[in-house]
Amino acid sequence: MTGLDGFTDVLDYPVYVVTTAADGRRAGCLVGFASQCSIDPPRFMVWLSTANRTCRVARGASHLAVHTLRRDQRGTAELFGGRTGDDIDKFGRVDWWQGPAGVPVLADCCAWFVGRVQELVEGGDHVGFLLAPVATSGPGPVRPPLLRLSDVVDVTAGHPA
Repeated sequence: MTGLDGFTDVLDYPVYVVTTAADGRRAGCLVGFASQCSIDPPRFMVWLSTANRTCRVARGASHLAVHTLRRDQRGTAELFGGRTGDDIDKFGRVDWWQGPAGVPVLADCCAWFVGRVQELVEGGDHVGFLLAPVATSGPGPVRPPLLRLSDVVDVTAGHPA
């Protein structure tokens, strides 16, 4: 075992769908590397694979949307994680609306927020997008179980991670 494998193999964190829009293009992908990173001011970091179309579009975007999925939304995870926007229009297969700064917001998700990109961090084969929230929606009074890494570990990526 090399690198962090022994450590990361025991983790089972939530996965997210990240969407964005720039220069007339929409993009979205399934993300496993993401976390709140500051309470005051509130900040969230999302890491996008450099091989991913979403990363290419996001580099020109001012905002990104981050969506949590319920455990019963594996199909949405397969769409955004197992297909590439280079080949299909993912947004033609889900309900969504145009959120702040023109970012696509998925209509059927557990919770979401739109964040303004504050900074980019080059991190090897991923780029970190530091986000400052500008709009958010919560899950309501009942918190459903979230879709986690163990629920999608067998999804074949649309692009190499």
